[in-house]
Amino acid sequence: MNYHIFREIADSWVLLAMFVFFVSAVLWSFRPGSRKRHQDIANIPFRHEDGPADSEESQS
Repeated sequence: MNYHIFREIADSWVLLAMFVFFVSAVLWSFRPGSRKRHQDIANIPFRHEDGPADSEESQS
C-alpha cells in the first residue's frame, strides 16, 4: 500500500521538482551577469604559462 503512494509521489512531484531544479540551474549558469566569471574560470590553466605565480596573486 505505501509503495504505491510513494511511487505516485515520485512519478509526479519529485519529477516536477527535479525538472524545476534543472531548469533553474541552466538559467542560473546562463544569466547575463555571469559571462566574465565563466571566462575567468575557463582561463585558470593559462594564467601563469610564462612563469611561476607571484606570491601576491597566489594568496588572493
